[in-house]
Amino acid sequence: MKYFLFIYALAVISIVSILGFRGTTFTEPPLEVFPDMDDQSKYKPQGASAFFADGRTDRMPVTGTIARGNLKDDEFFHFGKDGDAWANGFPMPVTSELIELGAGKYQIYCTPCHGGVGDGNGVTKFRGMVITPTYHDDRLRDMPEGEIFNTVTNGIRLMGAYADKLSAEERWAVIAYMRVLQRSQNASVEDVPQASRKDLGL
Repeated sequence: MKYFLFIYALAVISIVSILGFRGTTFTEPPLEVFPDMDDQSKYKPQGASAFFADGRTDRMPVTGTIARGNLKDDEFFHFGKDGDAWANGFPMPVTSELIELGAGKYQIYCTPCHGGVGDGNGVTKFRGMVITPTYHDDRLRDMPEGEIFNTVTNGIRLMGAYADKLSAEERWAVIAYMRVLQRSQNASVEDVPQASRKDLGL
């Protein structure tokens, strides 16, 4: 019997030692055998610090600091510029994959205002926005791609900026698809390869 009581008492003591007095309020901090970095010597954001002269823990980035992924060292790709002028052409090869990417983004972001073929007859025209321009006039056909990129990036007049919605590559892809739409709506028979004209009944 005494062995049973001994084992029972040992089990109770072990359980209490492991689990503690759950739900009990203590006036003193608990003894932490393994603190697990609960209390660290650190500054919290926007906290005070006696170390710095201005008393702030937050520090301004070093002059010239660039956030990771934001090094915009290619003027053509990131800004559409060629020196002081707007760049002509594209900073990457115009492939079918690029055009397909542009077509998908165009359908999402551009079709509501500019229409499916870029003629300015999107759904917003029938909701009161009657001044959306068509892509199919000489002004936009002759506009450098770099200037169009700047417009897509920063917006103009009633058109908002899309730099926060489309990456630089996606903006160039949309412009490539815009050029496709311009070509499709202003093409002539001479633009069709001779071998394909029969298939089109030309």
